Amino acid sequence: MMASLKKGDCVTVAIEDIGDDGAGIGKALGYTLFIKDTVIGDVVEAKVVKAKKSYGYARLLRVVEPSADRVEPRCPVARQCGGCQLQEMAYPAQLRFKQDLVRNCLARIGGLYESDYEMYPIIGMDEPYHYRNKAQFPVGTDKSGRLVIGFYAGRTHYVVECMDCCIGEPVNRKILESVRSFMEENHISSYDEEKHSGIVRHVLIRTGRHTKEIMVCIIINLNKLPHSRRLVEKLAGIEHMASIMVNVNTQKTNAILGSHCETLWGQPFISDRIGSVWYQISPLSFFQVNPIQTEKIYNKVLEFAQLTGAETVWDLYCGIGTISLFLASRARKVYGVESVGQAVEDARHNAARNGIENVEFFVGKAEDVVPAFYEEMLARENAGDAVAGQDIRPHVVVVDPPRKGCAESLLATIVQMAPERIVYVSCNPATLARDLKYLAAAGYVAEKVQPVDQFGHTVHVETVVGLQRKDT
Repeated sequence: MMASLKKGDCVTVAIEDIGDDGAGIGKALGYTLFIKDTVIGDVVEAKVVKAKKSYGYARLLRVVEPSADRVEPRCPVARQCGGCQLQEMAYPAQLRFKQDLVRNCLARIGGLYESDYEMYPIIGMDEPYHYRNKAQFPVGTDKSGRLVIGFYAGRTHYVVECMDCCIGEPVNRKILESVRSFMEENHISSYDEEKHSGIVRHVLIRTGRHTKEIMVCIIINLNKLPHSRRLVEKLAGIEHMASIMVNVNTQKTNAILGSHCETLWGQPFISDRIGSVWYQISPLSFFQVNPIQTEKIYNKVLEFAQLTGAETVWDLYCGIGTISLFLASRARKVYGVESVGQAVEDARHNAARNGIENVEFFVGKAEDVVPAFYEEMLARENAGDAVAGQDIRPHVVVVDPPRKGCAESLLATIVQMAPERIVYVSCNPATLARDLKYLAAAGYVAEKVQPVDQFGHTVHVETVVGLQRKDT
């Protein structure tokens, strides 16, 4: 019989699992509790802060018996900051948790078990710290009016001071200290969300993993940054600095970046590569934040696609074309589809920069663009133009959707187009499992599953799945 707990109750709980937000999950007298800052295997004392009918949330009071996998977090503000959820868990245990997460979602949601496919061991990081090449630091003031730069506390917009994030680039601290001293010396105020007043909203820092080039972009609530030349004097001498910019965002919005950027010093972009493909990265560009692990993911996509050089490939949700350009050297033709117009412009520019000519990009939602091309393909073939129809008929389809997964209408069209193979790249095991269940019912077999740790110390996991059409 499940006991009824109420707000304020203190209980002892053994942590058995971790939820989507990183909170530990355990039961007290049969009642499920979610407790932040706990690790699988911990026995903890916790205080109920919110009680619902069948589950509740509790605050960690003390660890009674620590898990064998519990470690001291490297970051001093790990509990307050909302960025890392698993820093108190030893890295090998994080990898086991993520592999199990993928396995369990495929079974529970997708009806797929390890007897149905080959599960490869998760690809972890050689160094799970200082891997992010991009960080966005909100700027605020504390209760005493002192300027603070750091990250938002979990589920709030309260800024926790942190200028030395252990998953970011070490140079970030020096940059942020320079920005803060510039603001203090020149009486530049931080942005106040509630009053929609003040000047500096965020500091965006991007670093080229291979080139070491650094970009600093100050997001401001004005059309011009006062005393900007003094900021340049502080930042330009930092080793590998390549670009100092401002981004104007005067809207009352939670969106970090506005649409207009101005270069204060250097060039309006930095460069980096994934594999042998080079990219120009501006403040507004999307680029993978962990290019080392991204290259491992793309190599797995290439392996599962089994390209010989004769295939037509469709890359859906292609972003700036990173997968498209990566595959182009092994395919006859690659078509990329992306809903964000600026991303498609970046993709075309990057293709030209690398001299890649066998790619073509289209702006639009994949669920709209792909059915339209399928109808065109059928029309060409019905008109007797079989060669033109075959030119766009895919042998391989690659999908890399957002967390919500693929629209069912898109999955239906992919099935109608009948590619020999589908490679699904996922950032959400739950929607991946849902979509694989649909594809399995439509005649596609998930043969190979490769989890990849792209974001160490967080609950997120990437997965690459290779599917084969049953009748091939």
